[in-house]
Order: sequence, then C-alpha cells, then structure tokens
Amino acid sequence: MSRFEASHVGSEEHPTIADISECLFFSPGDGRIWLQDQRMVLLHTEALGSLRRELIDSLGQESARGLFTRAGYVSGARDAQLVRKHWPDAEPAAAAMAGTRLHALEGLVKVELVHVRYDPETSDYEGEFIWHHSIEDDEHIAAYGIGGSPACWMQVGYATGYVSTLFGRLVVFREVACRSMGESQCRVIGKSAERWDDVEEDMRYLRAREFVGASQYSGVGGVGGAEPRAAALPTPPRKNDAMVGASSAFNAACHLLHRVAPTTATVLFTGESGVGKEKFASMLHSIGPRRDKPFVAVNCAAIPETLIESELFGVERGAYTGAGAARPGRFERAHGGTLFLDEIGTLSYAAQGKLLRTLQEGEVERVGGTRSIQVDTRVVAATNVDLRQAVREGKFRDDLFFRLNVFPIHLPPLRERRDDVPLLMSHFLQHYGRKHGRKVTGFTQAAVKALLNYDYPGNIRELQNLIERAVIVAPEGALLEVHHLFTSGETLDKNVLSVRPDGHLAGAAGVLSPKSEPTGQAMADRVGSSSLGQMEETLIRRALEQCGGNLSAAARVLGVTRPQLAYRARKHGCR
Repeated sequence: MSRFEASHVGSEEHPTIADISECLFFSPGDGRIWLQDQRMVLLHTEALGSLRRELIDSLGQESARGLFTRAGYVSGARDAQLVRKHWPDAEPAAAAMAGTRLHALEGLVKVELVHVRYDPETSDYEGEFIWHHSIEDDEHIAAYGIGGSPACWMQVGYATGYVSTLFGRLVVFREVACRSMGESQCRVIGKSAERWDDVEEDMRYLRAREFVGASQYSGVGGVGGAEPRAAALPTPPRKNDAMVGASSAFNAACHLLHRVAPTTATVLFTGESGVGKEKFASMLHSIGPRRDKPFVAVNCAAIPETLIESELFGVERGAYTGAGAARPGRFERAHGGTLFLDEIGTLSYAAQGKLLRTLQEGEVERVGGTRSIQVDTRVVAATNVDLRQAVREGKFRDDLFFRLNVFPIHLPPLRERRDDVPLLMSHFLQHYGRKHGRKVTGFTQAAVKALLNYDYPGNIRELQNLIERAVIVAPEGALLEVHHLFTSGETLDKNVLSVRPDGHLAGAAGVLSPKSEPTGQAMADRVGSSSLGQMEETLIRRALEQCGGNLSAAARVLGVTRPQLAYRARKHGCR
C-alpha cells in the first residue's frame, strides 16, 4: 500500500469514489430516504438551528457542544463504515476523500482540501481543510452573532469519527479558524492523536460524562472480569480504570450510571460476557457517595455451591471441619461500601433464598452463628443470562429477581457499538505497547478492515486479547497485520462473498448461486470494462430471476431493503 499526499487540487481531481452521489436515493412511497443501506432524513436548517439554540440556552454552550460533537462523531463513523462496506477495495486516498464528498452530499458543508498526508507504514495522518457554507455557522451567527469560539461542533465530530473509523486509530480534528469568530472561512486541521501535545480538551466533548476516559491517553478502559477474591477500588479511580467509548449506546449507559450513582438503589447490569459489567460496577462505586469505602467483587460462578454461604455471609469458628477461625463474609467486608455479585444467575436456588433474606433485612448470620449482624452494603449484581427467562423456567426466584431489578442497566455487545471500535483499538494498542515495552506504530488497512467487520463474540475482552496478542507477536516497529491478530481460529468476515444459510453466496455486491453462477470476481472479469451501473443491473436481474420476481426475497439475498431494491429495479427498468 502506497503513501498518499495531496494538496490544493480541484475537487474533480480529488482521489474519490466516483459514484458516491449515487448512494443517495429517495423512496417517497414509504416515507424513507436512503444513503445506501442507512436511513437518512431531510431537516430544515431553521429547525436544526432552533434545536441548537434551545440546547445552548437550556444546557449551556459546553454541554450543547458535547452533544453536537458526539452526534457528528457517530455520523462520521457511520459514513466510514458505509465506505468500508460498499467499496472494500478502495485505496486509502479514495476512501479518505470520499468522506469530504459525503459531508457535502449530506448538505453540511463544502470541503476544500489544503493538504493531506497518510503514511500506511506508520499509520500516521495529517490533513488540513477549508470549510465553505457551514450550516452550523449560518445558524450560530444568526442566533448569537460573532463570538470568540468556533461553532462547527458537529462537523469537527464528523471529521474525527470518519477518519478515526476509516484508519482504525484516533485522529483528532480541531477547528483553528471559524466564521463564527469573524474569520472569512473555516479551517480545520486533523492529526493522529499522539501528534497533538494534548487531546484532553478535544476528547472532553466526546465524553458523555466526566468519568469516561479520554481513550488511550487515560490508560486502560472498557472491560474487566470479576475475580473470586475481593478487590478494593482506590478512590478517586485511577486513570487506568477509566472507560473508553463515544457511541450512542455507550453514552446512554453512562447517563444511566451517572443518574443512579448518588443513590443507594440496587443496580443490575445485564449483557453478554466481556461487555464490561465489572468495569461499570466499579465506576458506579467510584462516582458515588460510598467511594471511600470498600468495593468487593465476587464471581458467584467461581465459588463452589457448598462454599457460597460461608463466602457471602461468613463463618464462625468450629462451624464445620476445617473452620479453625471465625471469618467475615463478603457482605461484612463490604460494609459501608459496595458488593458486586457477578454471574448471579449461576447461584443455586437455595443460595438465592439466603441472599434474598439478606437483601430484605439488611443483616447476615454467619454459618454456625447464633446472632444476626447488621450490614450497610450496596448490592450491585450482573448477569449474562436472561433472568426473566430463568424465572419462567423455574431456575431463578422471582422474588429475588424483583429485589435485584430495581435499576437495570443493559450493556450492549461490541457489535452494536462499532463506533467505539476505533477508539478501543487505539487505546489498547497504546496500553499494551507500554505494558510490554513494545513499539508498534498502528494497524495495516487489512487489519483495520478485519477488526471493524469482526463480530466479537467475546466482546471488548476479545478485542483486548486480540490486540495484546498482536502487540507481542508483531515485529518491533511494525504495523499489526491480520495474521498477528487472528491466530486461534476466529471466523472472519473478509467483506467478500460468503455462504448464506440458504446455500447461496452473498456479499456487499449481490447474490449468486454457488452451483450455477461465477464468483463475484469472475463476474466482474466477465463484465470487463462495463460501468458500475451495468454491473448493478446485472446483479439485480439475476437476483430477481433466482427469486422468481419476488422483490422481498431478492432484497433479502442482496442484503438491501425492499424499497431500495424497488428503486434500483425501476431505475434500470427491471421487471
């Protein structure tokens, strides 16, 4: 892969994906607009300006700036995923400049390139752009006039999200000149995060709450697993206990965490293994009023059923053979603080009953003891199973479930918060490089593509392990390759044709029968120099023939919606 540089060239000469404007199409019959497979919306600029003014006036400029920056980040990340999905073989230069075209296509701003440089050998990026006709400036100036700070918040977030997602590392953009500050035009500069002196101020606007870490520059974040031994969390939390994320799903969980932290309510974290339930639990303790008291974590699945009672409630001397001394249980050790019960769905029915009594009465009785001991312990639980289903199946007590389910917080799997993957990639790369004394410069484009498309059945913990393994395996000073990351039988989506459950081969471009049709590459070779439109028409016709003219079935095998296919079929005259 070659390094690219460009500067001061006309837009028609930019290295772009030529048919980017053909991604947008309308389906007025069912009230939807599509940018490829992503639904869009047309909104009056005055309406957006009104929303902006109300948020600034009600929340203050700093909070409103954060909201718009995060919204822009998500939009940019989505567009980068679109480009990666539909043009998987695009050169980095074309993929990068496609973002400027999409930014303009969506009506936000006209982008003029000053210069851009990306070195795939070091994964280093630097770019400078001029923005014309910014919608944010128009509305901000109309409402507040000329001020002393830049106002293109959403667009800065978009640029950061797009380039960071595209190249798989944190690239931070700053607006160094803005029309809202009296300048004649807006000017932005983007650099790989480590090339800026300090990105804390920039990352502050990507964080929904102050307890969220500034990516790799705040140390370890994201996920942790509960241990069968008690663990005390220092207060205030160390920087390497910070969490990393900017996606809407992650921010929603952070808002809930912030809301419940000052209370004493029982919290139930739900989600798949590896999504960071203990990380959220420890952060809940750290930002709450019990922060100076113990945080005790226990993995219920790691304690044998015969010992669970003594582990949780304690034991008196002589209670059973081997009990040579009295020992407090986890509830007593967490007195005044927080007790985190991970994998609570694995508790036996008998243990559930004993736990319920403690939660109801606020007291424990040690094994072999004759007196009750009052405890003031906030209980936080976590599970990766559906407790409601377990209740229906008779595996979990309904009264205990309702006692625990006071304030549930669901943590989504990583595949549902892909906007966070680039931040986590950069974060873990820097962290494990420091931890193991290894110098690694970044990821190859093939590795970025693989990591962005992987489904992560092990969630953040799996991503963490993949990158730690690659940092150790890769040669000193080299970029991380796909074969450094995936070495233990992981199933990769290479963004090419794959076998569907119905026995057909499906990919981003279309569907073919494995028995009677050529592969996607063979078909492209057969079409030769035909245009993309002709290739698209051929794929649509073959899908419709294969499905007997059924639009819904053809849309499913092509991986698009029925309205999208109907629009394209009408465009090409396919019946």
